Amino acid sequence: MSVKDYLNQLGIINIKNEYRNLSPAKLVEMALAKGEGILAANGALRVETGKYTGRSPEDRFIVDSASTHDNIEWGSVNQPISEEAFNQLYLRLTAYLQGKDLFVFDGFCGADPQYRMPITVINEYAWQNLFAHQLFVRPQADDLINHEPKFTVLCAPGFKAIPELDGTNSEAFIILNFDKRVILIGGSSYAGEIKKSIFTVMNYLLPEQGICPMHCSANVGSGGESAIFFGLSGTGKTTLSADPERFLIGDDEHGWTDQGIFNFEGGCYAKCINLSREYEPQIWNAIRFGSVVENVILEPESRQPDYDNDAITENTRAAYPVDFIPNAVIPGVGGHPKTIIFLTADAFGVMPPIARLTPEQAMYHFLSGYTSKLAGTERGITEPKATFSTGFGGPFLPRRPLVYAEILREKIEKYNSQVYLVNTGWTGGPYGVGQRMNLKYTRAMVSAALHGGFDNVEFQPDPIFNIGIPQSCPGVPAELLNPRNTWSNPSEYDIQARKLALLFKENFNKFKGMSEVVLAAGPTVE
Repeated sequence: MSVKDYLNQLGIINIKNEYRNLSPAKLVEMALAKGEGILAANGALRVETGKYTGRSPEDRFIVDSASTHDNIEWGSVNQPISEEAFNQLYLRLTAYLQGKDLFVFDGFCGADPQYRMPITVINEYAWQNLFAHQLFVRPQADDLINHEPKFTVLCAPGFKAIPELDGTNSEAFIILNFDKRVILIGGSSYAGEIKKSIFTVMNYLLPEQGICPMHCSANVGSGGESAIFFGLSGTGKTTLSADPERFLIGDDEHGWTDQGIFNFEGGCYAKCINLSREYEPQIWNAIRFGSVVENVILEPESRQPDYDNDAITENTRAAYPVDFIPNAVIPGVGGHPKTIIFLTADAFGVMPPIARLTPEQAMYHFLSGYTSKLAGTERGITEPKATFSTGFGGPFLPRRPLVYAEILREKIEKYNSQVYLVNTGWTGGPYGVGQRMNLKYTRAMVSAALHGGFDNVEFQPDPIFNIGIPQSCPGVPAELLNPRNTWSNPSEYDIQARKLALLFKENFNKFKGMSEVVLAAGPTVE
């Protein structure tokens, strides 16, 4: 089907020009010609996203239809919107697109040919189409002959909703329609909305096939042993999985089948704030021509990126294809994970930097999904705030939490994976008093977990959190391993730890019908 016929089928008519599957070089050229961005000294296309510099979760909706009504966990995360409201907004958005240039990307979500989902992304802006080209799985030439998308994204940041007319909460909207298999995005130029809306679709569809969708990064060692890293934005998934001694499968979204794991994407979307060539050389070197950087400040004359500058936002980002990482696995598939790591950024400063979990504790902490929302990843967050997000990805899980927890438990038990909890947050005190865990030490602890460094180490149970703390770790000062020892006043630590333990308990009350063994795996509050 020609691009014009496909657009007409969607009700998109009277287009000025349609550009389908342009190369990155052409998309960069057109973005520059249209004034959408400028070139950085390293060759990356630098853009600004306006007032939306992070996801806008209060503006995301799912169409409430007969087929989805009983399957969605409706609430503040998965907000319902009527089919009538969707149809009206759809007509207004497609009318807005008349007379404009449109950029079309055809590709896939999913690196495993058996489970991948064909998608089409239609953009108002050339730079966002470049983002889609670099983030999703790029097709081979013969893939395009009979490309039939199972989901289509219409992204028009210049179109703004009218809340009182359209039933939205603001001018911005992200609306998923599972019946029509269409996603509408408008009012926000933050490209992460494109990526995360497709991720949400996969999280809805895959459990029906017995596949565990996961908000995690993944890599594999030279011996073929895979590892996955769960964690919310800003907890270190991208940084820790970009390990020069291992091969990167993917940095953010994966599925776990009975054959192994596979990357949903063909690219990476890395946080850039305080990016260091010394500590993150792979990410640093991946930001070059063909990459997109969002909201990074450039030196006016040299155009050198100033990654330490958060004048626009702390949520500065870089999007680049996974093959810009020299040791990436192409295609992004791997075996069953030997090691699973849950990442948290604990603002209370009381969680151990690494702890070993039993399968029951793994279920408890997966369902809890404790971390701190870090500045910049969402609008309105300016300093870390304790939060619980089921599966370390609650904003992207449309189904009930136990659906994902049960699939993960089945995989962990079936394939004998060892789970660790790693705190990349604060030590020596809470946020504002203590300091962020040194990345060098975090890497050493993760390396020990991946390479059997804890096999002959004694573990002591934490008296409050019940999780096993190693008594030693190669390359890490022993006093760092028990967080209580890093506080100048241990009694203040005890108060903070009990406070957080109570928050765990209160949060877990929302899960009804939980087994006693999983309940007993949580913190102890006297």
